[in-house]
Amino acid sequence: MQSGAKTLSAGGGASLCCLLLLWLIYSHLLREGQLAVGTCEIVMLNRDSSVPRRTIARQTARCACRRGQIAGTTRARPACVDARIVRSRQWCEMSPCLESEVCSLLFNRSGWTCTRGSGRIKTVTI
Repeated sequence: MQSGAKTLSAGGGASLCCLLLLWLIYSHLLREGQLAVGTCEIVMLNRDSSVPRRTIARQTARCACRRGQIAGTTRARPACVDARIVRSRQWCEMSPCLESEVCSLLFNRSGWTCTRGSGRIKTVTI
């Protein structure tokens, strides 16, 4: 009688362990590829340096923003920003430049420039 109970107990433990392992694998597969709310990641980055003294960079980001936010740029990195900033095209309100740079809107609000004290200018267009 005791050996039967031990066998049943060992079989139940193995089944429970197997179910737990399957649940862990399943939950990991569900989370893989998902971003945490309020975060962004760079999906693609292309650089073109074919023109002397000029580099054209294009990047594509994927963001999981909260309600009322949209993908934007903060401190030269993709980030979730207030959607009002994008709708009004007041790009400098999202602090897109590095701390050592000064942000200025382009005259037609199609983007912004980040200027360093050394005179280096980085132009970003949407």
